[in-house]
Amino acid sequence: MQVNYDSLLSENVKSIPPSGIRKFFDLMETMDGVISLGVGEPDFKTPWHIRDAGIFSLEKGFTKYTSNAGLSDLRKEICRYLERRFSLSYGDKEVIVTVGGSEAIDLAVRAMIDPGDEVIIPQPSFVCYAPIVILMGGKPVIIETKAENEFRLTAEELKNAITPRTKLLILPYPNNPTGAIMERKHLESIAEVLSETNIMIVSDEIYAELTYEGKHVSIANIEGMKDRTIVVNGFSKCYSMTGWRMGYAAGPEPVIRQMLKIHQYAIMCAPTTSQYAAIEALREGDRDIEHMQQDYNQRRRLIIDGFRKIGLDCFEALGAFYVFPSIRSTGLTSEEFCEKLLLRYKVAAIPGTAFGKSGEGHIRCCYAASVEDIIEALRRIELFVNELKQS
Repeated sequence: MQVNYDSLLSENVKSIPPSGIRKFFDLMETMDGVISLGVGEPDFKTPWHIRDAGIFSLEKGFTKYTSNAGLSDLRKEICRYLERRFSLSYGDKEVIVTVGGSEAIDLAVRAMIDPGDEVIIPQPSFVCYAPIVILMGGKPVIIETKAENEFRLTAEELKNAITPRTKLLILPYPNNPTGAIMERKHLESIAEVLSETNIMIVSDEIYAELTYEGKHVSIANIEGMKDRTIVVNGFSKCYSMTGWRMGYAAGPEPVIRQMLKIHQYAIMCAPTTSQYAAIEALREGDRDIEHMQQDYNQRRRLIIDGFRKIGLDCFEALGAFYVFPSIRSTGLTSEEFCEKLLLRYKVAAIPGTAFGKSGEGHIRCCYAASVEDIIEALRRIELFVNELKQS
C-alpha cells in the first residue's frame, strides 16, 4: 500500500503558507551580483572578545548540557543587563535561556494558548506569530496598523479587538518590518486598556537596543504591566550573534515555569558554547552595542533620505534596522515590485505582504548592509523607478 502523506500530515501545518521571505532568498541564491536589502541580519561580525569566550569554553571542554533554563551565571547576567539597560528587575528564576528569540515566542504561546483562544497580533509584523498561534489551535486576531499612526498599535484598536476569548497580546516593538516604536505615552494607553482584563502580553523586544531617538521603554516598565508581560529578547541583533542562536524570556515565574517544561521536552537546553559567549557579551558588550547603534543610525538616515529623493514616500523608522517605503506610486503590488527589482536590477527587498496583508503597497529594506551596498542599491532602485515612470 502506498503511503498517503496528505492524510497523515497535520491539517494545521498544511494550512500555514510558507514564509513570504523565503521565495526571494531562494531566487536570489540562483543569481550573481545581487545586493541584498532583504535579510534581517547584521553585517558586523560577532565582536572578537565574544567569539574568543566561545572558543575558550571549547578549549576548556565545556561541552556538556547545561541546566534546562540555562547556565546560572548567564541568567544572573541577563537580570543585571535588564536592570542596567532598561530598569527591569527580575530574579534568575524568572528567566529562561532559549534557542533564539523565536523559541522564546513559541514557548510563551504554547504555554498559554488552548484551542479556541484568541491572540491579538498587530501587523505588519514578524512572520512567526500567527503560524505559532494556529499550530496551537488558537485564533490570530489581526490588527492592521497604519502609516498615519506611525504603525503603532492604538488603545482604541486594541479595545475593539478584545473579546471574552482573548488571552494574549503580542506587542512587536521596535517593529520588524516597519521600524516603528512605541513611546511611553503610547504604552501607557495600551496598559490602561489591559489593566482591567486577564490578558497577558508577549513583548518582543529583540530590537530594544536599536532605537534612535530616546531610550527604549518596555511595556513591563509601565505600572501594573510587569506581572502580565513576558519580555522576549536575545543576542542576535544587538551583539551581531545571529548564528549563535541565543535568546531569552523574562516574566512571571508561574508562566516561565510552564515554558521551561516545554523547553525541557523539546530542546533540553540552548547551545552550551553560545551560552558562555553570551555571558561575555553581557559583561563586556555595552561598547559594542553603542558602536553598532551609531553606525546603524547613519545608515538609517542614508537610506530614508535616499528613498525620499527617489520619490518614494518613506516612513521615519525610529527602531530596528529596517525601512518600509511605500511603492504605491509605481502602480505595482509589493510582490511585483520586489520580483521585477530583483530580476532586472539585482536588488533584493521583501514584499510588505510577507508581514501581513496590511503590508501591501510597501517593501521592507534592511539597512544592516554596508554603506557602499546601500548607495549602490539606491542607485539601482532609482533606475528601476524611473523606468516604471517611462513605461
